[in-house]
Amino acid sequence: MEKMKLKMLYSGLKTEIDIIENELETALNSSSHFLNEASLHLLKAGGKRIRPVFVLLAAKFGHYDIENIKNVAVPLELIHMASLVHDDVIDNAELRRGRATVKAQFNNRIAMYNGDFIFAKALEYMTRIEQPQAHQVLSNTMVEICVGEIIQIEDKTVLEQNIRDYFRRIKRKTAVLISSSCELGAIAADASPDVVKRLKRFGYYVGMSFQIIDDILDFTATDKQLGKPAGSDLMQGNVTLPALYALEDEAIRPLIERTLEGPITEQERLQLLKMIRKSSAIQRANRLSDKYLEKALHEISFLPENPVKKSLVDIANFMGKRKF
Repeated sequence: MEKMKLKMLYSGLKTEIDIIENELETALNSSSHFLNEASLHLLKAGGKRIRPVFVLLAAKFGHYDIENIKNVAVPLELIHMASLVHDDVIDNAELRRGRATVKAQFNNRIAMYNGDFIFAKALEYMTRIEQPQAHQVLSNTMVEICVGEIIQIEDKTVLEQNIRDYFRRIKRKTAVLISSSCELGAIAADASPDVVKRLKRFGYYVGMSFQIIDDILDFTATDKQLGKPAGSDLMQGNVTLPALYALEDEAIRPLIERTLEGPITEQERLQLLKMIRKSSAIQRANRLSDKYLEKALHEISFLPENPVKKSLVDIANFMGKRKF
């Protein structure tokens, strides 16, 4: 239902999204049977296509040409897809969006090479973009994402971390790619430097809000809504914002520690979820997400008058207020 609501918000871009969807399928084609099967498995798992949507909307502030803009939208979605494949290997995740992950469907070796292949295809697509600035932004983005994956490994099961550590992690995990989507869409359309700067900041703030909500939902949504067991992040060793806040509660801390030592029983999982949902951790995390959302909306107010501004506001509000 929530995914359908989001698609309705950018229904005016359906033709362009369909073009990008077809381009993604073409981009993932290779001479290897294993790569084709693994890539198609990932593509068919679907996704909100948030990053391409932000590329398209940002480009509306410049000289909009879908044949040019798709060459930015496609590689950004490919980078996102590749990072998901690698994340699932790192987290030993069996499910994503209710479907078996690439590593579960095949194995770790194929999954890692599949992720590398998708990263490489993203770079290949970007060669079609003429602006040197766009290439610099994309390369910096890929570096940040890779560093973020290593940081996530370093921080796994570490209890003695603070909110700054968490921010550092989610910036690289999510916010940097959404920020770059907005920035690159504007650059590819030759938008003014000020517009590019505003859209970059907007994307960053939206990305931070979005990831905090994602981490909240891992505790508050149902297994069916998530397509995986609720609490999976913590069970995989990832200490997210709600867990950091919940650690301050002496009644919850021992159970979180037990979860990080793992594995826990189903009864323990359900007890953990119940306690975190009833604690102040969820409300505190939501307040922090709201602050980032407010900053994102503030950046939009400085953009030139354009019908697209409403779409950006609507999508930002959806991302920062969604229920699953």
